[in-house]
Amino acid sequence: MDTTKVVIDTLAHKADNSSGWIIDHIVDSNVLDFEPFFSVTLPAIHLNLFGVDLDLSITKHVVFLWLGALIVFLLMLMTARSYRKSLVPKGLANVMEVLVTFIRDEIVAPTVGDSYTNKFLPFLGTIFFFILTCNFLGLLPYGSTATSNISVTGALALISFVVTQFAGMRKNGVYGYVKGLIPQGVPVFLLPIMFVVEILGLFTKPFALMIRLFANMTAGHVVIMALIGLIFILKTPFISPVSILFALFIYLLEMLVALIQAYIFTMLSSLFIGMAIHQEH
Repeated sequence: MDTTKVVIDTLAHKADNSSGWIIDHIVDSNVLDFEPFFSVTLPAIHLNLFGVDLDLSITKHVVFLWLGALIVFLLMLMTARSYRKSLVPKGLANVMEVLVTFIRDEIVAPTVGDSYTNKFLPFLGTIFFFILTCNFLGLLPYGSTATSNISVTGALALISFVVTQFAGMRKNGVYGYVKGLIPQGVPVFLLPIMFVVEILGLFTKPFALMIRLFANMTAGHVVIMALIGLIFILKTPFISPVSILFALFIYLLEMLVALIQAYIFTMLSSLFIGMAIHQEH
């Protein structure tokens, strides 16, 4: 393959389509691109179940989703092995202990209560590390941000929703939990309205989790690619230093956003669980 020709064709494509190449970088696809070296076409899998076509194709975001899960698993495995050798944390174990302690003391305990902290810490800790890993994978060269896919953020929000409802019903009972959705002291004529409002509130919470993570992780990549695209749109080398410096600044900001978004998703999930458990507050 003529590498020079590939680079020239790529630049021409970017210049001719202005913003189209940005969308191509963000959206999911069945191809792993390693331009200008090579690309890998991922397998397409379709199943027909009772006349319904199920698309189970492996896509770019699915690959990085699996990679993120594998990295989290290996990190936890290595940390566990380190603690088996010595109760004094060193290296990776020390870093993981700091993060887990922060999640326990600053996120989970204040929102769900001390008596429920150890029950929900594994779930909330896993959510935090998984989202954080997927966010950072998207910042690597040739990487892709699985959390910029609304299907991924929707699945994470759905899991958080199910855990929240389960926690509330286990603590208060099904009837007690549903009854607790209505604030005490509400006039009788407002009960039907309040019930509908509270039911809608149950679904707007996970919806907010889904949209917030998806929008923030997508927006950063759009800004970075748009700044780099100025070089090809204006077709002048003089804009390059400004464009690259601003893109670098946004890239560093994206590293902070990746951490903040993992924190916010975990914190809000923990808060919703605490609200479901302690309905009296």
